[in-house]
This record gives sequence, C-alpha cells and structure tokens, in this order.
Amino acid sequence: MPEIVFLAVIMLLGLAAFYSMVTYPRQRAFQKRQKYVRTLNAGDEVLTYGGLIGKVVDIEPDRGVAHIEIASGVVVRFVTDALMQAYDPDEIARNARMGMGEQPDR
Repeated sequence: MPEIVFLAVIMLLGLAAFYSMVTYPRQRAFQKRQKYVRTLNAGDEVLTYGGLIGKVVDIEPDRGVAHIEIASGVVVRFVTDALMQAYDPDEIARNARMGMGEQPDR
C-alpha cells in the first residue's frame, strides 16, 4: 500500500510540474495576446505571426477579422489570432542584433 501512495505523490508532482512549466505559461501568453487584440484600433501598426508588418484599417470583432494594409492600396484580411504584437522597429532591431551575437543596448 505505501508504494501506491508514493506513486500517487510522484504522479501528482509530475502533473504539477507539467502544469507550471507548460500549460500555465501558454495560458498567460494567450490571455496577453487576446488583451492586445482587444485594444487594437484603426491606424495601429501590427506584426503578424507570418512576419508581415501592416497597419490596421478596420476590425470586425464579431467575426474575429482584422483588415490590415500591408502596402499602399493592398488590404488583406487576417484572423485576429494571427496578429502577434505591435510593430516596434527598435525592439525588432534589438532582438535581431542579439540573435547575431551582439551585446544588447542598455
């Protein structure tokens, strides 16, 4: 009987570790992205998961679709879940420099 209790405790600890290292961070990232999408307005520059940079023209919140202008006169519809973050060229450049092995700006 003590072996079963020991096994149950080990399994519970494993489940807790899985939740704290995998599930919880994903939930937080999802909630953060949803909060960002809810605050979008026309004129905001966004970066998509595909790497496209564009300006929000219109948002259809009931359908979950955003109209993004990726070039002058070229408007593309995106599912709002595909909008990753606000476009910040300085942050993107800093991350690229760090990826190339340079020291980050302080």
